[in-house]
Amino acid sequence: MYPELAVRELVANALIHQDFFARGTGPMVEIFSDCLEITNPGIPLVAPNRFLDSPPKSRNESVASMMRRVGVCEERGSGIDKVVFQTERHQLPAPLFEVTDEHTRSILFAYKPLNDMGKEDRVRACYLHCCLKWVERKPMNNASVRERFGIENQNKALASRIIALTIDSGLIKPHDADAGVRNRRYIPSWS
Repeated sequence: MYPELAVRELVANALIHQDFFARGTGPMVEIFSDCLEITNPGIPLVAPNRFLDSPPKSRNESVASMMRRVGVCEERGSGIDKVVFQTERHQLPAPLFEVTDEHTRSILFAYKPLNDMGKEDRVRACYLHCCLKWVERKPMNNASVRERFGIENQNKALASRIIALTIDSGLIKPHDADAGVRNRRYIPSWS
């Protein structure tokens, strides 16, 4: 149900970035009927909305180095990029990254058709798609959003509505506001 590479990367992140000084807690993987949650002690060193573009920052360099040597991760900071890419490739809802007072939680969702995705799911997926395109040095456009969501070409307006919702949420912006709608490209709002 979940891409193996995405699960591997999130479990590796939970192990590498856990706070070993936190008492009475440890990494945890929970499987539910509609999602997979991976939680680790410690708040992230990078804001969750910047996981895709931030340079690698490891809380536990020795653990990261050991996991790289055994082939579990690359120690390059590209794990979340792979997770987002895999969820897009398998047409899954975008992953959700949550931070509590003491923990970081990554959630992978089971397949859900676009019609069953709520506004929040669509906006999060569009934003992460835009971030992934930014990391790839390619701006997001209507065609890439249609491909991400599996929207047919004749339904361009649906992709435009998802983009508009994401702009209204303040997460993305036009790369060139003067470009015509047909040629408009989008970038993360922090870029």
